[in-house]
Amino acid sequence: MAKSLAAVPKHLAVNPADGRGAGPADDVLSQVLRTVRLSGSLQFCFMPSGAWHTDAAPAMGALSSSPSSAIPFHIVVEGGCWLKMDGIDMPLSAGHVVAFPFGTGHQLGSGSGGMLVTPTRDLPPRPWRDIPVMQYGDGPAGARLLCGFLQCDALNFAPLRNALPAIMHACADGEEGLWLRATIAQMTGEVDRPRSGGVSVLERLTELVFIELLRQEILRLRPDSVGWLAALADPGLGRCLSLMHAEPYRDWSVVELAAASGLSRSTLMERFEAIMHTSPVRYLRSWRLCLASIALGSTDRPIAVIAHESGYGTEAAFSRAFARAYGAPPAAWRSAVRNGGS
Repeated sequence: MAKSLAAVPKHLAVNPADGRGAGPADDVLSQVLRTVRLSGSLQFCFMPSGAWHTDAAPAMGALSSSPSSAIPFHIVVEGGCWLKMDGIDMPLSAGHVVAFPFGTGHQLGSGSGGMLVTPTRDLPPRPWRDIPVMQYGDGPAGARLLCGFLQCDALNFAPLRNALPAIMHACADGEEGLWLRATIAQMTGEVDRPRSGGVSVLERLTELVFIELLRQEILRLRPDSVGWLAALADPGLGRCLSLMHAEPYRDWSVVELAAASGLSRSTLMERFEAIMHTSPVRYLRSWRLCLASIALGSTDRPIAVIAHESGYGTEAAFSRAFARAYGAPPAAWRSAVRNGGS
């Protein structure tokens, strides 16, 4: 037995908890995105030529049955274009990915004074056997983009929603961009060479690109940044959030959380207030309400049972808290979600 253990490579015996594996930020991101519904949809390949520009309205209603939680995205595969949005004017080239968590209106284009193109309104009727390729102009395409949306119910979780910028941007440059470049190449291959299961593969790849965008946002944070993403990057708060997300229904005390996070009670409270503008108890209550919203939309469990699981003594107290957080009482929320109106 000793001989066989000695033959095991050292890197296989490393415990990820020693700090060389995934950190608290990865843990919490994984827990949140694994719990909430996250699905990608690549809707079309966009290939314009000459001078052109798009309408400023994202027209997500044409793509998603639930536009409020749909995040439009564009992936530049070849060539380049410009992007304009609320005073932002940036060039995009091959390997650039942009996403708009709140569906903010924006324009893409090339040159000036060119033709107006509206790909989201020109899409062929569904169902589609293959990904539509939308071509505009008579000359060779000056850009090739993969466009679509990500259906992200995580936007219902206020700490995450409030931490996101109006535009998320990543670029597959340099050695750090190898993974993103490979993912974009795989997505392009699925569009160019349709195969069985291709739609599901594209959805999974879109999810991975979105997670990479979130990770890039964390890496860009300044030392004085605040909000949920900044809390994930803070070692102490990251550990605390990881504990709460791993066991959301445990009757946590602030003293327990502080000790498990390697902080004093006062330091934990101060950091929560400074970075997240809330307390650990209020944050945990918010996450439980988010889990309740998922249960309401995806199960037939009675509201009273969900209220008890969420830590509320009565259904009435739960209904009041849920309505404050989500703008509708639990029964109305459940009905809206099931009718595609969340």
